[in-house]
Amino acid sequence: MIEKQLQQKENKATTFNFTLSPLRIVFMGTPEFAVASLEALVKAGYNIVGVITAPDKPAGRGMQLQQSAVKKYAVEHHLNVLQPEKLKQSEFLDALKALKADLQIVVAFRMLPEVVWNMPRMGSVNLHGSLLPQYRGAAPINWAVINGERETGVTTFKLKQEIDTGDILLQERFAIGENDTAGDVHDTMKEIGAAVLVKTVAGLAAGSLSETPQSEIAKLQSAIRHAPKIFTETCRIDLTKTVDEVHNLIRGLSPFPGAFTMLNGKTLKIYKSEKEIDQRQTALSRNNAYQTDGKTFLKFLCADGYIEVKELQLEGKKKMNVEDFLRGYRFTE
Repeated sequence: MIEKQLQQKENKATTFNFTLSPLRIVFMGTPEFAVASLEALVKAGYNIVGVITAPDKPAGRGMQLQQSAVKKYAVEHHLNVLQPEKLKQSEFLDALKALKADLQIVVAFRMLPEVVWNMPRMGSVNLHGSLLPQYRGAAPINWAVINGERETGVTTFKLKQEIDTGDILLQERFAIGENDTAGDVHDTMKEIGAAVLVKTVAGLAAGSLSETPQSEIAKLQSAIRHAPKIFTETCRIDLTKTVDEVHNLIRGLSPFPGAFTMLNGKTLKIYKSEKEIDQRQTALSRNNAYQTDGKTFLKFLCADGYIEVKELQLEGKKKMNVEDFLRGYRFTE
C-alpha cells in the first residue's frame, strides 16, 4: 500500500524537526468543503492567526453580497479574515507577512503565487481530493466517478510551483459505491480530509512526517489520470456509449453541474439513474429513446441497454423525482 510506503521512507526523504510553541497557522479556503478542515483545526486547538478567503460576491435575486462558507465560519468563531482581490497586491502581502505564520494550510482555494506559498518557514500544505499523483487538477472528485473508479482518497502535500505536484505527506483512501454521486463522495471526503489534515499538522509539528516525491509513487502506477476543469460539452450525455459509461457520467456530475441530454427539444439534466443492461435492445431505433409504462418510468437507450432516470430537471422546471415528472409531463410523438 502506498500509505505504508510513505511512512516507511523517512530514511530517504527530508524530515523536518521544528519546535513549535505554539504553531501559527494561516488557513486559506472558500467553499463549504473547506469549512470541515478549518473546523477540525480549530477543535484540535491549533492557533489559527488568519483566514484567507474569497471576497464577498453579489448573488441571488436581489444580488445581495454573499460571504463564502469559510468566511461565515471564521466570523462566527472570531477569526481574523483577509479577503484579497489579488494575491500579489502589496497591501495583502504586507498583511500576510504581519501574521508571521509558521505554516499555511490550503483547502479548495485558488492557485497561489510563489511569493505567497513560500512565505512561511514551514511552507504551505494543500489538501487535495485524490490519491496523488492520480487526478491532478480542478475536478478530481468528478473525474474519479466519471471514470468509474472504485476507490479514491485524499492527499496532503507541500505546495510548489507546478500545480498538484508537490511532495506527499499523508494519504488516506476510501471506497466509491457503484451508485455514489460526486456529491456523496464530496461529503465523505470533506470529513476524511479534515481528519487527515489534522494528522498532517500534528506530524509536522512533531517532526515525524517525511516528504515523498510524487515521481516515486508514479513509478509504481501504470498510467496517470488527470482531472481538468469541467466544461459544458463534458456534461453532454452520449447515448451511443455503454450503460456503465453513461451512468458514471450522470453520477460524476451530480449534483453539479449535471449531465444532460435533450427531450422534445429541451435540455434535460439527469441527476440520478439506474442501469439496465440488455444486449437484445440495441437494435431498437434511437427515435424511441424514452419509454413509459403507465407513466411510471423513463428510460434512455444506450449501446448495451437502458439508463432508467430517477431524478431529473427539465429546462425551465425545478429538480424532481421521475414519478412527479411523469405525472405532469406530456410526451410528443
